[in-house]
Amino acid sequence: MTVLTFSLLLIVFSFLAGVIGALTGLGGGVIVIPVLVLIFHINIHYAMGASLISVLATSSGTAAAYLREGYTNLRIGIFLEVAAVTGAFIGAMLVAFISKSFLGIVFSLVLFFSAYLTIKRKEDHEDYTTSHPWATALQLDGTYPYKNNFLSYRVQHVPFAFSIMGLAGLLAGLLGIGSGTLKVLAMDQALRLPYKVSTTTSNFMIGITAAASAGIYFANGYINVLVAFPVMIGVVMGSFSGAKLLMYVHTRYLRVLFSIVITLVGFQMLYKALSGTL
Repeated sequence: MTVLTFSLLLIVFSFLAGVIGALTGLGGGVIVIPVLVLIFHINIHYAMGASLISVLATSSGTAAAYLREGYTNLRIGIFLEVAAVTGAFIGAMLVAFISKSFLGIVFSLVLFFSAYLTIKRKEDHEDYTTSHPWATALQLDGTYPYKNNFLSYRVQHVPFAFSIMGLAGLLAGLLGIGSGTLKVLAMDQALRLPYKVSTTTSNFMIGITAAASAGIYFANGYINVLVAFPVMIGVVMGSFSGAKLLMYVHTRYLRVLFSIVITLVGFQMLYKALSGTL
C-alpha cells in the first residue's frame, strides 16, 4: 500500500468517525482507535495519539459551530469538567491498587444499561417547571434552538450529575479511556437536558480533556505525523458535516445512534476485561 492510498483511506474512515463523533458527543476516538489498530495494524500508542488529535479536531471543529447556533451550555460544561478532572487525578493515583479487569466489566455493564436508558427516555413528554437549587445558584439553565425558535430548559439533579462526572474522570484515569460516554449520560439522564444540548456540550468538554493529554503523548513521541495528519483532516471535515447534520436530524435517531455506539464500546471493553488485555 502506497503512502497516498494509506492517507486517503485514513481520511475516509476519519471522516465517518468525525461525523459520528459530532452527532453523539463522543468524539472521533471511539471509532478511530479500533480502525487504526484492527484494520491498519498501527501500534496502539500511535493510534491513541492520533485519537487525541482527532478528539481535539472534533471539539475544535464543532464547538464554535454549536456555540454559535446556541446549543452548547458553557456553564454546565465548565462546572462538570471540575468533577471530571478531579476524578481523573484520583484515578491516576489509584491505578496501581485496583483491578482493571473488574472495573472494565463493571464499566461495560454500565454502558449496556445506559444504552437502554438513552433509548427509553422521551424528552418531548417531559415538562420541568423548576430547577435544582444548585442550577439556580450557578445559573445553569439555558435555551436551545428548536424549529426556528428557542426553547428554555430547566436543569435537574445537579449533585447526582456532578458525582457521575467524578466517576467518569475516575474511570478515565484508571482505565486510560475517554469519558465522553458518561459525560453525555450525566447530562442526559441526570441533568435531564435536551439531548442535543448534552451531545454538543460533551463535544466542548472532551476537547479540554484531550488537550491535557495530547502534550504528554507528544512529549513521549506518540504523535506520528503520517498517521495523525490524515486523521485530523478527515475528522475535521466529518465533524463540520456532523455539526450541520445535527440541526436537522431528529433527536430519536441521535439516541439510537448513541446507544449503538456505546453498546459496541461496551462489548469491546468487556472483551478486553475478560481476555486480560485491558
